[in-house]
Amino acid sequence: MESNPVLLESKSSPINLLNEMQQLRLLGHLCDVTVSVEYQGVRAEFPAHKAVLAATSKFFKEVFLNEKSVDGPRSNVFLNEVQVADFASFLEFVYTARVEVEEDRVQRMLEIAEKLKCLDLSETCFQLKKQMLESVLLELQNFSESQNSEEESAAHPSVAPAAEAERDSMDSPASRPGQGASPEGPAAKSKEK
Repeated sequence: MESNPVLLESKSSPINLLNEMQQLRLLGHLCDVTVSVEYQGVRAEFPAHKAVLAATSKFFKEVFLNEKSVDGPRSNVFLNEVQVADFASFLEFVYTARVEVEEDRVQRMLEIAEKLKCLDLSETCFQLKKQMLESVLLELQNFSESQNSEEESAAHPSVAPAAEAERDSMDSPASRPGQGASPEGPAAKSKEK
């Protein structure tokens, strides 16, 4: 008797894999590439794993796949005009799928994501910028509405008398249908028939 196939799927495995790769990177174990970054004279080197960089960045994937086998595997990659803090944040993101940065660095993180062709980071930055913009717009709208209501209450201290006058004119005999208010009213039409 054949049994039906069942799916064995781990929800924690991707997170565990990322965490373990991050620990290996932080300890310098099994790292097969060093990325050197420099910006305005500030330089730093970051050991990493080619497989992780290639899987998360099309830029690194192209670099590693286009290595000439004659030269041997490339163990160093140099990135010019990339700030040390930004690349450190980039690495943390690709190894953990999360990174905490200051709000004013989100644009720079988006730029490094685009430079390194990291779609996940680019999308994450874009979504965060969108949320930040929506939040600012909501605050501006609330501020504008509160200013308008303050101006209206200062300019028109009492709106109620105008509303009462309008209601009184609606109750007047001339405005009631069928009371001779207009020749097209229901009373006029019934007389025509």
